[in-house]
Amino acid sequence: MAALFCFAALFLMTSLSPLQVSCSDRDPLHDFCVADLYCPLLNNNDYSCKPYPNVTIDDFVFSGLLTPLDPSQSTSGAIATPGDVNTFPGLHTQGFSFAQLDFVERGLISPHTHPRASEFVYILHGDLYAGFVDAGNRVFARVYHAGEVMIFPRGLIHWQLNVGRGRASALAVLNSEKPGFQIISLSMFGSGIADEVLEKTFRLEAETVDRLVKFFTPIAQVVKGN
Repeated sequence: MAALFCFAALFLMTSLSPLQVSCSDRDPLHDFCVADLYCPLLNNNDYSCKPYPNVTIDDFVFSGLLTPLDPSQSTSGAIATPGDVNTFPGLHTQGFSFAQLDFVERGLISPHTHPRASEFVYILHGDLYAGFVDAGNRVFARVYHAGEVMIFPRGLIHWQLNVGRGRASALAVLNSEKPGFQIISLSMFGSGIADEVLEKTFRLEAETVDRLVKFFTPIAQVVKGN
């Protein structure tokens, strides 16, 4: 009877008051909570706070963009130098992360999603063909130039391709310290989905699916490891 009463009370509370749902990172309970990368992750896959006496100004400064990763070392010709909680502990509980995106000519950041964040991208230099596909399979894409800004809504498939002459760079900011990064090709052909599912979904012959799986699976394992 007590359990029934509690359920009824909860139902009335949620029915008679606006339902509030938070889709972004939680609000911080302190001025800051620098991630302690040397402590085991908590049960919710979160970091504990670094002891206050051990926090220094260096925890709030990120120098990784002084020496960004080289896109020519990537097979796709594009690479991201990330500033997230794993590389910049001061971002913990602040609700965002960022990355510098660098491209060689015709370099591509292939279609992917960020399940937990929207993305704001500012073109530093060069020309990028970029866009996203919404849930109705409508494509929103064009060539963006230096100085322009684009937005990719949370969870939607999007991409960036360098279509200009020479290299291109952009700065991406995401509204989550752990936005997630899911590459579509790797999720489909490198995750272990049954071949029959792939054959029927993409209407491919078994031999073609087998070749794609053998190609993408090792790449997926490397990305997963990172």
